[in-house]
Amino acid sequence: MAHTIYEYSPVLLSGEVQSLSQFQGQVLLIVNTASECGFTYQYQGLEKLYQQLKGQGFTVLGFPCNQFGEQEPGDSNSIASFCQANYGVTFPMFHKVDVNGEQAEPLFTFLKEQARGLLFTKRIKWNFTKFLVNQQGLVIRRYSPTTKPHTIEKDIKALLEKQ
Repeated sequence: MAHTIYEYSPVLLSGEVQSLSQFQGQVLLIVNTASECGFTYQYQGLEKLYQQLKGQGFTVLGFPCNQFGEQEPGDSNSIASFCQANYGVTFPMFHKVDVNGEQAEPLFTFLKEQARGLLFTKRIKWNFTKFLVNQQGLVIRRYSPTTKPHTIEKDIKALLEKQ
């Protein structure tokens, strides 16, 4: 089992492998996303947070997932086009992944182990579950899908101030 998120190298929508060690020293918000979900509007808030705080060492990482109501049916190109056209997403977006089950992206297995959900469950229950990661690559907190991005800003800023 890994000790930090920096030991993982998921695949970007472009097909390029991205070592998360590139984000060492930054605060990260890792989110499983979907284009046809009732929470899809959160892309707007995630992009706003990213734009406001990226210069201070903050990045959002988006991971499309089709495991919840098949709300991310598209391929990488259609996901990228949708995010850009509808929400102007500029933060890194990764290849579509599973977040639960035997085929789960290893990063999400790690995230779920580090920050359990309601009643200490590991399982992610829906799209737009968010994980806050500190500058050392450790998971600090998990947020539910209903948690709007702007309400996490104070937690992000508190971590950024600890640099």
